[in-house]
Amino acid sequence: MPASVSSAGSSVGAVDAPWVKHYQPGVPAEIELPTESLVALLERSVHEAADSVATEFFGRTTTYAELGDQISRAAEGLRRLGVQKGDRVAIVLPNSPQHVVAFYAVLRLGAVVVEHNPLYPERELRHIFEDHAARVAICWDVAVPKLKAMPADVPLERIVSVNLLDAFPTVKRLALSLPVPKLRETRAKLTQPAPGTVAWKELLGSGPLVDRHPRPAVTDLAVIQYTSGTTGVPKGAMLTHLNLYANARQGEAWMHGAEYRKEIFYAILPMFHAFGMTLFLTYGILKQARLVIFPSFDVDLVLDAAKKSPPTVYCAVPPIYERTAARAMELGVSLRSAKYCISGAMNLPQPVVELWESVSGGLLVEGYGMTEASPVCLGNPFHPSRRTGTIGIPFPSTFMKVVDPDDPTREVEQGERGELLIHGPQVFAGYWNMPEETQATLLPGGWLRTGDLVTVDADGFTTIVDRVKELIITGGFNVSPSEVEAVLRGHPNLVDAAVVGVPSPHGGERVVAMVLVRPGSVLDEAGVLDWCRERLAAYKVPRQIVTVDDLPKSMLGKVLRKQVREDYLAAQGGPA
Repeated sequence: MPASVSSAGSSVGAVDAPWVKHYQPGVPAEIELPTESLVALLERSVHEAADSVATEFFGRTTTYAELGDQISRAAEGLRRLGVQKGDRVAIVLPNSPQHVVAFYAVLRLGAVVVEHNPLYPERELRHIFEDHAARVAICWDVAVPKLKAMPADVPLERIVSVNLLDAFPTVKRLALSLPVPKLRETRAKLTQPAPGTVAWKELLGSGPLVDRHPRPAVTDLAVIQYTSGTTGVPKGAMLTHLNLYANARQGEAWMHGAEYRKEIFYAILPMFHAFGMTLFLTYGILKQARLVIFPSFDVDLVLDAAKKSPPTVYCAVPPIYERTAARAMELGVSLRSAKYCISGAMNLPQPVVELWESVSGGLLVEGYGMTEASPVCLGNPFHPSRRTGTIGIPFPSTFMKVVDPDDPTREVEQGERGELLIHGPQVFAGYWNMPEETQATLLPGGWLRTGDLVTVDADGFTTIVDRVKELIITGGFNVSPSEVEAVLRGHPNLVDAAVVGVPSPHGGERVVAMVLVRPGSVLDEAGVLDWCRERLAAYKVPRQIVTVDDLPKSMLGKVLRKQVREDYLAAQGGPA
């Protein structure tokens, strides 16, 4: 079996774990655990890289010294708004230089960052605000109306509004003010008037925070990061300074050879998501890197920036890799600078790997993480030992075991399917206001139940099979939605599929598949079912095939099976 830790949480044979021999040479089996907070991480980078570029946004650059000054001023502004140690402060921003400043300004006061997707509808934002009860929010001015629509029982008192155009170069900002319809449309997407709020410029006009103001401890709560809620109500994962700092150091160990003040990170993944937060706001700042920031993914903007500031760290999801590589080949833009490329959130197809590696300067490897683990736990090495199709092996100072999902105290045999459990310094402190959910997810000894079903080979390379909560139980048998979806995606007339279980009048569930038909093709339901029967056991074959125009997906491109199921039931007139 893979190496694990004792019930008391002490590591057993870290350097002897079977996967360590497959690490890239130079990657340690263990990291040195941080003893300081993320504020100390930032202040060290500001001091050591004062004149180096910290952020680049549409061509405008900010040095680490300037970044540190803005953070100090924003912290003082928030202090004057009444923010104190332990207070939750909501950040509702797309990727921007102001997002970096806001993140560290909140932490500098010992307060707690709560990240939000600014594109969420008011209803979803309201549920999260009701849970964390932040009194102050730093919000993109376009999203301010959604916060102002909150009911009176939400204790939000002050909104700091952020105009993204303030971070643009002067020439581009002035150009967007011209009376040209297309430019007006672009401006309207980026900024809107936000009366009744505190302007970001006003916040920064308060002067710097006094240096003697207390700093947080390494064990203090730093961030409440809400899960996507794909299998239920969103839950606030409590991440400490230790959790996040440790994961940044684990990332530093994994990207062996990355140099301080020389790497260029392309901040495409959203910073309000756990993956983007750690990559850019903690690990990128730790490496004193240049963060080239994009509010959203636009392949032409990315490739235009690559001509001036070629990326060395380009982490994304498979569709972004595919689109970037194809467009770069079309335009003749070089991506040979991209040495460190990690894909996450969904399966990484081999054709995408081959396409990306044909245009880039390094390997494209798949990794695995979850919000509750800050988020990265496993990854493929940046080395020929990587195994495409797997999520890799545990990071330094990270342990895993595979257990019976119905009895997590029993480890399964090597190679047998079971639920993945994770142990390491990046594992969260529990769910905000949810002690029962915390107890069910964090087992004795600090083991995190991931909810993912996996198989692990003798070397520790791990393959995801499915999620425990999404298994369909039909006729007493368990059906893996992912297995059925893979078969459907292999059909020549189908582009994509989502498989869910819906209540059966005979008890249990029946398997239903929602499919996207390839343009120019016509769905032959009988033919698709025959295709499935040839490749699946009879009980796994969908009982119904439904054609849809689109499949709901998360911000990182995962199909939201929970929403697919709810939409299907609502269309049938049943309970959602």
